[in-house]
Amino acid sequence: MLVLLAAAVCTKAGKAIVSRQFVEMTRTRIEGLLAAFPKLMNMGKQHTFVETDSVRYVYQPLEKLYMVLITTKNSNILEDLETLRLFSRVIPEYCRVLEESEISEHCFDLIFAFDEIVALGYRENVNLAQIRTFTEMDSHEEKVFRAVRETQEREAKAEMRRKAKELQQARRDAERSGKKVPAFGGFGSAGMTSVSSGSIITDTIVEPEKPKITPATVRPSGPSKALKLGAKGKEVDNFVDKLKSEGETIMPTSGKRGSDVSKVLPPPVNVESVHLRVEEKISLTCGRDGGLQNMELLGMITLRVTDDKSGRIRLIINNNDNKGLQLQTHPNVDKKLFTADSVIGLKNPEKSFPLNNDVGVLKWRLQSTDESLIPLTINCWPSESGSGCDVNIEYELQEESLELNDVVISIPVPSGVGAPVIGDLDGEYKHDSRRNILEWCLPVIDANNKTGSLEFSIAGQPNDFFPINVSFVSKRNYCDIQVTKVTHVDGDSSIRFSSETSFVVDKYEIL
Repeated sequence: MLVLLAAAVCTKAGKAIVSRQFVEMTRTRIEGLLAAFPKLMNMGKQHTFVETDSVRYVYQPLEKLYMVLITTKNSNILEDLETLRLFSRVIPEYCRVLEESEISEHCFDLIFAFDEIVALGYRENVNLAQIRTFTEMDSHEEKVFRAVRETQEREAKAEMRRKAKELQQARRDAERSGKKVPAFGGFGSAGMTSVSSGSIITDTIVEPEKPKITPATVRPSGPSKALKLGAKGKEVDNFVDKLKSEGETIMPTSGKRGSDVSKVLPPPVNVESVHLRVEEKISLTCGRDGGLQNMELLGMITLRVTDDKSGRIRLIINNNDNKGLQLQTHPNVDKKLFTADSVIGLKNPEKSFPLNNDVGVLKWRLQSTDESLIPLTINCWPSESGSGCDVNIEYELQEESLELNDVVISIPVPSGVGAPVIGDLDGEYKHDSRRNILEWCLPVIDANNKTGSLEFSIAGQPNDFFPINVSFVSKRNYCDIQVTKVTHVDGDSSIRFSSETSFVVDKYEIL
């Protein structure tokens, strides 16, 4: 005879949130059984089961909810209780909080897990780790398929880089042969342009061997190969779109972070005819026991002029940096004028900056192993306990002038041991059981919220919780360099200008 009729999570009023029937049973029948369940409990008895003339309810309270198994009366109560405990342990695997909305959101995950526990009314011989493996449906064939796709994508990117080098060589050959080339010795060319209009530093500063070509580089007077390069980029975009349509998850590369950042830090609505972008990107590696292994920060000021009347201008720079930056101006900028007066202007004041083109006029670099320069320190203390590890992690904003937004601190956690038990928490957290990551999310870290901590417990070893990765965006730059004024070359009269500032993460890792 069948033993287990149904498993359900219901409210204390008997409302079914998710229910899985293991025998043929109508909806009216299961709703009637669950509605009768709370009424049977009002007898003041301290049991974990109640019975009627036809069925037995075995239940366990889950805060404001109940996990209920409905069985036949001749089932083994000890086996039922053991099955109930397994059901109750499955729910926190998929639901962060035991609330009705969270249960409803993950109802199908729970139903799939319930089916692994019980088949045709009888308990399967499985444990929690096996249930997790079965529901994840890990496939060797799928891994091979993904590896092939990634190889094809890498080959397409390598072909793009080869074409880009061919284009640069063709431009240099054209210059040597005396043919017409773009003005300003490459102002606005691939070497100094941003990847997108979003707030991100051009990748060519970080990786000069991998230039990113934008439509601005394709000039009518340039070599014909430029058009072929643009077509190749379109083919790769179509290839990536095709992968997405087939269900592939395409991980963004560092060169595509701009699209993500631009959603968080959109450009100003009121953009003047003279627009400036102050962009910084940080790459940082720290040791878990303290010590800065390496920190590199790259910054750039990019100018865009959209009115020919505002082409002959100078930028007044306010540089209050005391961290030892290495500054570098564009070759066509008057270096002596900048060194003496912190003013950016062209060597030939009679010429104008190019119109409708992003021009990198000043860039800087900071590389250090000085711990006092770390903008946000992360201190993680895993300590072994009898049941696993108690982990204490805290952050501290050392550069109090910064305001970091959308901070996510990603901590690896062991797989197959369930969800971490959260103790004290500043901000919010999210446990991704698929990637085995605990994400600590903080909307803002600034001088008023410069420290915070998170405590959690989980089975594992201290080494399981590294490396920790940090991501954030900011509208304030790390190095105190700003454009305070824009003036005409003739007469020194001021010009209205707009500006935007961004400070983003390329890599921020605690090993």
